[in-house]
Amino acid sequence: MPLYDFRCLTCDAENELLVRGSAPPACPACGGANLERLVSLPAIRSETTRDVMMRGAKKRDAAQAKDRINQQAAYERNHD
Repeated sequence: MPLYDFRCLTCDAENELLVRGSAPPACPACGGANLERLVSLPAIRSETTRDVMMRGAKKRDAAQAKDRINQQAAYERNHD
């Protein structure tokens, strides 16, 4: 079953919808059937893209860990 990106011309919401057979999809936000199919970028997986995604995830995880440590230290200073 293919997934397509659609933009509702009634409420301007963008959604990714599963299209089954010839049944026209409906907008989940407003229920309208006036949808425009958008051009989607293909999902390309390679060793290079995997490495880039892993570096980004590690950087994000490190920043979140630093934030948690700072929040815990602030809590301990204020709640002794």
